[in-house]
Amino acid sequence: MKHVLALDVGGTGMKAALVAQDGTPLHEARRPTGREHGPDAVVEAILGFAAELAEEGRARFGEPPAAAGVAVPGTIDEQDGVAVFSANLGWRDVPLRRLLTERLDGAPVALGHDVRSGGLAEGRIGAGRGVDRFVFIALGTGIAGAIGIDGRIEAGAHGYGGEIGHVVVRPGGPECGCGARGCLETLASASAITRAWSAASGDPAADAADCARAVRAGDAAAAAVWQTAVEALADGIVLCQSLLDPSTVIVGGGLAEAGDTLFTPLNAAVAERLTFQRPPALVPATLKDTAACLGAGLLAWDLLSTEVTA
Repeated sequence: MKHVLALDVGGTGMKAALVAQDGTPLHEARRPTGREHGPDAVVEAILGFAAELAEEGRARFGEPPAAAGVAVPGTIDEQDGVAVFSANLGWRDVPLRRLLTERLDGAPVALGHDVRSGGLAEGRIGAGRGVDRFVFIALGTGIAGAIGIDGRIEAGAHGYGGEIGHVVVRPGGPECGCGARGCLETLASASAITRAWSAASGDPAADAADCARAVRAGDAAAAAVWQTAVEALADGIVLCQSLLDPSTVIVGGGLAEAGDTLFTPLNAAVAERLTFQRPPALVPATLKDTAACLGAGLLAWDLLSTEVTA
């Protein structure tokens, strides 16, 4: 069976799959990234994992993967296939496409950003299936996003398209790691809610999930922390709605697991901010933590399709 290899490289773990043309995973595996051993060890772990998966494909289907896709965090150069920088992984200017192509005996390789790859998968085979224009927002340790248009992800002229986490929603607000103040992720990410709830509750071990549970239990202090984050997120979504007019906003990441605790007040906060804009449908992501891996597989299939038509 013709298949491709997909890899999602995270800060602590890697997810991999052999993926059919319709996006169905045929085989899945996970490994630690091994970042504690340094960036060179991470790169070698990626290459070794990919080679093992390629052998798995040969054993299962009688042929190697036709192509590979890899999704990584940080700044990337998709055109040249270079992982430019990742603070989490500690690497700079890694020619990942070339290295993987060599390790996989010449197989074509597509390199993608992890969140944009996740957005691609959600758009084609997840919550955005059949939607021609959407915004995907990943609420995790930070906040990142992707702009989906007609089945593809818009990376922008410089590769930073969709960076909603660094939209300033509170000018002069908390300092962000990017150097600006008041970025959305300083107020509405899991890290931001963890910091705020830890301070409000007096429990240094409390996190965003604890805050959500306290909200459901009726804790007024937790509700205040949660509402601050919801209002900031609503401001970011309304900005996207004004600029891009998506029909759907797909919300994923760990915070989306809060379900109605997040979506009920978020829908209300967005609705009260809209004037002339048409409200988007706010929906939870459906692919969970497999989205970026499956998106990497779709990138590999896209690469094969491009080569055939070129």
